[in-house]
Amino acid sequence: MKIDEIRGKTDAELDYELKNLSKELFDLRFKSGVDTSGNPARIQNVRRAVARIRTVLHERTHHIRGQESR
Repeated sequence: MKIDEIRGKTDAELDYELKNLSKELFDLRFKSGVDTSGNPARIQNVRRAVARIRTVLHERTHHIRGQESR
């Protein structure tokens, strides 16, 4: 997920995405401990997407970069 896509979403949409990605990250971590046939790069991609969403939400709450809560 690109940063421009994230900035274009509302806070409610970002919260929903964050919950889904957090659950997916938990599942991927759990599966990686049990099964080695998964895609290890997916964990890194999900972690970065979670960080991007949290960053945008933080910017909006602290009025950084001119971001307004939507």
